Amino acid sequence: MYSLTDQIRRSSRSTAINIREGFAKRKYQLVLVRHLNDAMGSSEETRGWLEFSRDFGYLAEEEYGKLDARYDEVNAMLYALINRWQDDLDSDV
Repeated sequence: MYSLTDQIRRSSRSTAINIREGFAKRKYQLVLVRHLNDAMGSSEETRGWLEFSRDFGYLAEEEYGKLDARYDEVNAMLYALINRWQDDLDSDV
């Protein structure tokens, strides 16, 4: 249980930190897009750990559903942001 909690903390924090680090380097659009993709990966990792938590009975189905829906929103926003910056990169070429 401790290990699972630790992994969820790490991956969820990584999502936020990758967004922040990428934004700080937004002058370099490729670097920003890479960090946003890393954030999406960390977000999906968190969703995977939450799914394990539900499957092993550590997390109630209702709570899992709420958290999964929130991560779905985060991923949708990240996807839109990645596409926006990627479109900007493509138009510069």
